[in-house]
Amino acid sequence: MESKDSISIWFFIGISLLVNGVLILGAGIYELVHPPENPVVLFRLHASIWWGALLLITGVFYCYRFLPRGAWRK
Repeated sequence: MESKDSISIWFFIGISLLVNGVLILGAGIYELVHPPENPVVLFRLHASIWWGALLLITGVFYCYRFLPRGAWRK
């Protein structure tokens, strides 16, 4: 049951992925510029940068794909 003025939940999931991606990517870039004193074993793989970029790209895709184009126009 979807009314004409409803906004898809996937749009909000896209916003959540986008925000989390920006935060994780930012933390990963910060760690790259200022490496920790005692890095973890797989630090050289920079997982936070890859994971943040993946979340950011997925969030942008979901936000664009499920953008409520006509929901606010009356």
